[in-house]
Amino acid sequence: MTSNTPHPVRDVLIVGAGFAGLYAVHAFRRAGLDVVCLEAGSDVGGTWYFNRYPGARCDVESVDYSYSFDEDLQNEWVWSERYATQPEILAYIHHVADRFDLRRHVLLERRVTAARFDEHASRWTVRTAGGEEHRARYLLFATGSLSAPNRPDIPGADEFAGDTYFTARWPEPGPSLAGKRVGVIGTGSSAIQSVPILAREADSLTVFQRTANYSVPALNRPLTDEDQRRIRAEYPARRAKARASGGGSPHESYPKRAVECTPEEREAALEAGWRNGGVLFGKTFPDQFTDITANDYAREFAERKIREIVRDPVTARDLIPTDHPIGTKRICTDSGYFETFNKDTVALVNLRREPITRITPRGVETTAALYELDVLVYATGFDAMTGALTRIDITGARGRSITEAWADGPVTYLGVQIPGFPNLFTVNGPGAPSVLSNMVLTAEQQVDWLVGLLQHADGAGATQVEVRDDAAVKWTDHVQQAADATLFPRANSWYLGANIPGKPRRFMPYVAGLGAYRQRCEEVREDGYEGFVFTTR
Repeated sequence: MTSNTPHPVRDVLIVGAGFAGLYAVHAFRRAGLDVVCLEAGSDVGGTWYFNRYPGARCDVESVDYSYSFDEDLQNEWVWSERYATQPEILAYIHHVADRFDLRRHVLLERRVTAARFDEHASRWTVRTAGGEEHRARYLLFATGSLSAPNRPDIPGADEFAGDTYFTARWPEPGPSLAGKRVGVIGTGSSAIQSVPILAREADSLTVFQRTANYSVPALNRPLTDEDQRRIRAEYPARRAKARASGGGSPHESYPKRAVECTPEEREAALEAGWRNGGVLFGKTFPDQFTDITANDYAREFAERKIREIVRDPVTARDLIPTDHPIGTKRICTDSGYFETFNKDTVALVNLRREPITRITPRGVETTAALYELDVLVYATGFDAMTGALTRIDITGARGRSITEAWADGPVTYLGVQIPGFPNLFTVNGPGAPSVLSNMVLTAEQQVDWLVGLLQHADGAGATQVEVRDDAAVKWTDHVQQAADATLFPRANSWYLGANIPGKPRRFMPYVAGLGAYRQRCEEVREDGYEGFVFTTR
C-alpha cells in the first residue's frame, strides 16, 4: 500500500529489512535517532525471505549465524539443527522483529527505485516503485550481497512452454514436481542444495553444468539438549573468538602448515576436516589460501572423495572442477549432491562440451541434443555485492550516479561509504569482509561503528559526512592487494564479478577478515574518523 502524503524528514532511512537492516533499525533507534526502513518484500527477512528454494540452508553454524547484541535473546532462542534451514532462519528473524518491536519502523512492499542527494538541504530523497517519496538526513543501504538475481540472456528463454522458476525467487507454496521432467541450469550453492530434493520429487532431472563446483557434505544434525547447554556456557568465549577471527566463527585451522606435515598427518587432518563437514574444510590448514602446494593437497583429497561417491567415472570427472584452486570459489555444502548423480533418473550435461544454443518451447537445446522438459529451474546466482545498488538510480553530490562512480569497479572506504555520496552508507558491501565472513556479526560491527560516526558528526554540528577520494582509493587498493596475496584471484568467481557479462573485474570482499577489519575501523575512529570530511551547511 502506498500514499502520496509527504513523509517527514527522518534522521536515518534504511533500505532492506534483512539481518543487517533490522539490526540497524534497532541500533539507530537505541541511539535516539528517528528511523524508518523500506523493504521490497511482503515481510521482513531479506535474503531469507526471498530465497526459499528446496533445501535452502545456511552454511555457517546456526549458533554463530545469529545476533549477539542481546544476551537474553542469544540464550533463549533454541536452534534445532547445526545448520539451520531457511524456514527456521526466517522464523528467528520474525521473532527478533517482534521481540524488539522493529516492525513498526518497517514499511513493506516498498521497492526503492531511485535516491537523490540534495547538497543544499543535506538530505536524501528516496523514491519507491509505488511513487512514494521518503526523505532523510542519512541513507543506509542494507540491501544484501546476494539479493539481485542474475537472469542469463539465453536465446528463446521466453518461448519455453513449461513452467519456469528461479531459485532466488522460488514461489510460496512451492510447486509440485511429481511426474515432471525437470531441468536445472547452474551448479552453484542453490543448485547444489536443491538438486537432491528436486531429484526425489521429479520424474527425471537434468542438470546443466557450465562450471563444476567443490562441495563438502554438511553433515547436518539435530542439536541435543547437551549441545544446547554447552553452547550457552561457551557463548561469551565463542563470540569473542569469532569477532577476532577471519571468518567470524570460532574455527581454528590445523596448528601446522600443510607443507610442514607428514603425508599421514596431512591426510588425517583433511579427513577430520571433511568429517566435520561444511565450508571450513577450505580452512583446514592455515596456508591453504596462500600456498598452491597446500591447496593442491586439499583439492586432490576432495577430488578423491568425489570419485569415491560418484559411480560413473565420466560423470565424476565432469563434476570435478579444473579451473580454480579449492575454496577460491566459495565451497558449497550439500546433503547428498554427488550421490544424486548415481540415480538412473538424473543426468548431467557438461556445457563445456555441448553449450546451450537456445531454449525452445520443448526444452533446452545444446549443440548436441534437445533435452525435453516440463519444468526449467534457473539456479544462476546473483549480480553479487554491487547489483542491488547499481539497479537503483542513485545520484550523489554534483549529479554523479552510482554507475558512473563504479564504472571501473566498486570503490569504497572501509566498505561503508562511496566517495561523492555524502551521508550514504552501505553494510556488508564491497570493501568489507561481508561474504567471506559471518555476515550477521559483520553487520553488527559495521552498524555499531556507523552509529558512532553519526554521533560524532552530530556532536560536531556537521550536516554532511563524506569520504575523501584518496582515502577510498587507498582502501580499495588495499582490498585488492590483500586478495592478490592469496589464491582467490585465480578463480573467475562472483567475488570478482566474473559471472556477469560486462561487469568490471575487481575483487570485492576484504579477505583479511573480520578481526583485521575491526582493528582498522577502530584505528580510524580513534584518529577522529580519518579519511572523512565533516561539513556544515
